[in-house]
Amino acid sequence: MSGNTETEIPQANSKAKAFTKLVETIVMTEWAQFQEVNNEGGPANCQGNWPTFFQMRASQFMTWNTVLLESYQADLDRANETGRNLLTEKYGLMMATTDPEYFHKNLEAYMPRINEIRREQQERIITIQVAWAYDFRDRYPKLGDAMRVLRTSEDTPEATSFETYLRAEMSTYSQTTLDHYQDLIVADREAGLNITEQTILSTVRLGGFSSLEEAEAAQ
Repeated sequence: MSGNTETEIPQANSKAKAFTKLVETIVMTEWAQFQEVNNEGGPANCQGNWPTFFQMRASQFMTWNTVLLESYQADLDRANETGRNLLTEKYGLMMATTDPEYFHKNLEAYMPRINEIRREQQERIITIQVAWAYDFRDRYPKLGDAMRVLRTSEDTPEATSFETYLRAEMSTYSQTTLDHYQDLIVADREAGLNITEQTILSTVRLGGFSSLEEAEAAQ
């Protein structure tokens, strides 16, 4: 998915400006928190790669609606006000399956607690999204090869699956944001949409391609 990566979202018309500004503000807020994530062995290379970070995160948020975006921005603002770092928590939670020994010894006590009702809610969302990811990978195998592995059972210390990443990220959302996110996923499913396809379409467009077909052919 190479190309001239954009670090600004193209705006089709003035009506899109507020939405675009909200997406860009969220990505910049996350980036600031990302710089504070402590990585064993020193800062990770990706912590210095703003263009790729922008491309990946903006692509996700461009599939959301304004209500969900505003709720997540409020989560980030609240975290900053109270000394939390949602990016630190997200990457820490991933280690529950990528490096469980280190997680249980050093991180678990500092991670957000998820009750069983919420856990079940998150797993229902994950089931839908993993199915979408498999569907996308079947239709666009070359782009699919560039994706993360899909299932938590495939996690290693060097590779975090899509399922694990999604589970960790949702675990940092407030309950309000998670509810809005669930509403989005259910509405997309009922409309016959695939949020993985929508996200990667945004990614390849920010990478300089006009369509998924063009990006697939270029891989």
